[in-house]
Amino acid sequence: MSKRYRRVVALLTALGDIVLINVAFALAYFVRYQLEWPRPVIDEYYVPYQTFIPIAALFTGVLLLTFLLEKVYEVRRGRPWLDEVYAILNGTTNGVILLIVFFFVSGSPLYSRLIFLYAAVAVVVVLGLGRAVRNWILNALRKKGIGVDRVLVVGAGEMGRMLMRNIVAQPELGYRIVGYVDDDPKKANGAVGRFAGLGTVDDLPRILAAGNVDEVIVTLPWMYHRKILRIVNECARSDIRARIVPDLFQMSVRRLDLDNLNGLPLLSVQEPRISASGQIAKRVLDVVGAAVVLIITSPFMALAALAIRLDSPGPILFRQERVGRGESRFTLYKFRTMYKDAEEQLETLKARNEASGPLFKMKNDPRITRVGRILRRTSIDELPQLYNVLKGDMSLVGPRPPLPREVEQYQDWHRRRLAVAPGITGLWQVSGRSDLTFDEMVLLDLYYIENWSLFLDFKILLRTIPQVIFARGAY
Repeated sequence: MSKRYRRVVALLTALGDIVLINVAFALAYFVRYQLEWPRPVIDEYYVPYQTFIPIAALFTGVLLLTFLLEKVYEVRRGRPWLDEVYAILNGTTNGVILLIVFFFVSGSPLYSRLIFLYAAVAVVVVLGLGRAVRNWILNALRKKGIGVDRVLVVGAGEMGRMLMRNIVAQPELGYRIVGYVDDDPKKANGAVGRFAGLGTVDDLPRILAAGNVDEVIVTLPWMYHRKILRIVNECARSDIRARIVPDLFQMSVRRLDLDNLNGLPLLSVQEPRISASGQIAKRVLDVVGAAVVLIITSPFMALAALAIRLDSPGPILFRQERVGRGESRFTLYKFRTMYKDAEEQLETLKARNEASGPLFKMKNDPRITRVGRILRRTSIDELPQLYNVLKGDMSLVGPRPPLPREVEQYQDWHRRRLAVAPGITGLWQVSGRSDLTFDEMVLLDLYYIENWSLFLDFKILLRTIPQVIFARGAY
């Protein structure tokens, strides 16, 4: 987010606040003098709104000042909405107190104390709603590439990949990775998903001089502190913002557990996994959700079975061995969408693979039947996996269940996605489905594991609905 962009957003927010504060003050007047809540206004104490216009202007100016002191107009990416509302609440409270003191000391007529109380409540509510609308608009613009920061990542190790998966999983934050640099020759000239290696750290001046980078994020271990300082100085010379990810054991704070032994702090590192209570809650959601969906979709499943039987010879259900949680094996069930000799034809089609990594995908796979193409586009072929969910082999939400031959080609960091049960849908499916590279899928799976919550599961399930209806990335 450039300085100019921040200034524009802050200015527009402040202008919007001027309007909304006056709207809130008018609402307060309406409640007190028109609705006459909580008690009627005696005729001799009735004051027309025109009398309050100078007070409303003073009220607006004082609040803008207290908002500046509370850093309400500090535009920070990822700032929680509740934090913004809290800052507005503090600024409003301080502003109202200043105004009451001013009227008391100056001896100016204060026609109604209640109107300031009502105005304060109205300001917090109206501005809070305004911030929610503004954030929604900014998030939508960032997803379209407007107002995004072009980021260069320094370091493609575990911490660098953690940064990448957070950026991939949250496009609304407004970051776009242009690539990375790393001193490991294999990584420097390779790629992590669609993020290409642009060279080594020594190539940084050349990359910055090209003018395609707004921000540099350093993810190197602290043992390279001299190199980090050199990178920061190089960014300063190019007037480009540099930020550093602290790499405490190259672990996320979410994975550190603090305990003490008679006052001596003890840190332990936890592997990314869902807690026992979380697993119970997730299992309840899986069983209830799978049972409900099975009942609702049973007519469609019956029609799909009949269509498969009439379309081509072979079984209705396709059974395939997949790898589940902890690298255990299980049999996955799907409606058959290919001709029965599809596995035998795979070897001859490998040269036409359109997916990256160990995956195999083709948009126009000749092995898919006519009915199978419809079932895949509508995702009806996935419905028998609800039986896998009821059995406990799978979950409604989780990483894609891989084939054993795919797991054999995994790098060490890829295997961490097997820490939880695979799912029918997942974060990668609602973020691009088949259009993503394999590394990006893994980055999203690891983000899901490290940030799991029931709310995240519900969010993914809701986002799956339009993905299925509009068949985005499905083939």
